[in-house]
Amino acid sequence: MKRVRTGLEELLARPSRIKGDRLGLIANPTAVTPDLTHAALHFKVLRGAKLVALFGPEHGVFANAQDLEEVGDLKDPKTGLKVFSLYGETRIPTPRMLAGIDTLIFDIQDVGSRYYTFIYTMLHAIQACAAHGVRLIVLDRPNPIGGLGVQGNVLDPRFLSFVGLHPLAVRHGMTVGELALMFADELDLSLDLEIVPMKNYRRAMDYEDTGLPWVLPSPNMPTVDTAYVYPGGCLIEGTNLSEGRGTTRPFHLVGAPWLDTTKVLARLRAADLPGVRFAGVRFRPKHPGDGKYADTKVSGIRLRVTDRSTYDPTATAITMLAVIRAVHPGSFRWSPAQFDRLAGTDEVRLDLASGAEPGTVMESWPGQVQAFVVRRQAALLYPRIPSRPGTDQASP
Repeated sequence: MKRVRTGLEELLARPSRIKGDRLGLIANPTAVTPDLTHAALHFKVLRGAKLVALFGPEHGVFANAQDLEEVGDLKDPKTGLKVFSLYGETRIPTPRMLAGIDTLIFDIQDVGSRYYTFIYTMLHAIQACAAHGVRLIVLDRPNPIGGLGVQGNVLDPRFLSFVGLHPLAVRHGMTVGELALMFADELDLSLDLEIVPMKNYRRAMDYEDTGLPWVLPSPNMPTVDTAYVYPGGCLIEGTNLSEGRGTTRPFHLVGAPWLDTTKVLARLRAADLPGVRFAGVRFRPKHPGDGKYADTKVSGIRLRVTDRSTYDPTATAITMLAVIRAVHPGSFRWSPAQFDRLAGTDEVRLDLASGAEPGTVMESWPGQVQAFVVRRQAALLYPRIPSRPGTDQASP
């Protein structure tokens, strides 16, 4: 199987499209060629174009800030360039930031989940470029959890926030280039938008199939396996359960000091969820970004994905929440506003709080998924050839 060539590689191979341009680059440590040389260093020495500014998303251009931690402007020590923060005083590129830039380039590895804010930094860049007449080039990268599976509910526009700025399914199955096309079209934004597609990419590829190195896009996304559990695990943030931040297995772990692992495990195993197994664990979060149970012994459940093609992280999370709430009605608590922002609706929380079964909570999701699959079709750039039987499907 041929290695995937990223949009960055394709642009560097044919740089004539940016000849004579003054460039701005929205990036973090994932914006690298396969030898791990950063895009900023490539553009800094590229003849015929001039890199004049860098822009950093959530976690910063170096991806060293924790979840929700605001980042200030700074100077990049390697290039000497100004770095404008898009996760501080503003999340939208301002006219001052864009002054002197002909072309703004976006090159960041996404993880395939609606909550991940890098795609909304891109959406804001689309809006700013449309407003100020700046060309935007999006350098495409793989969706690490695949381009076929679509799962979870679709966000209700009444619950728009920076963890959900567009009505996407939780697991959207799109690349950043495809999302850029969808955003510009569905928001009716007129701009000079160019997507530099990947070469040799197929929708059914696991990230490991691409031949590309995995670079942490954020402090709590250490592996590709983490990206697979994140679409469900992130919902745990909206409760008083730990989602494993401050451990080496974020989003694979769910727990609290009061959790009865024996009772919870028995019910989870009885649910017979596909593609996942559960085990009881104990862990102690060290400096968790969310502050939950810092340096405290936690009883918990560990998820182990056994089959990526059948595993549904969103259905798994809903089942876990229903079980834990039923076993611990006096201890389990919601953070209502936070949970609803992540869920993209208040219906999930209200249904679970009423004691509804997981199937009832999710009964409208297949229809939402199918409607989203139709919506996204016009933006898709890559073939649907499955790499193995059973992967070419939307779920639940």
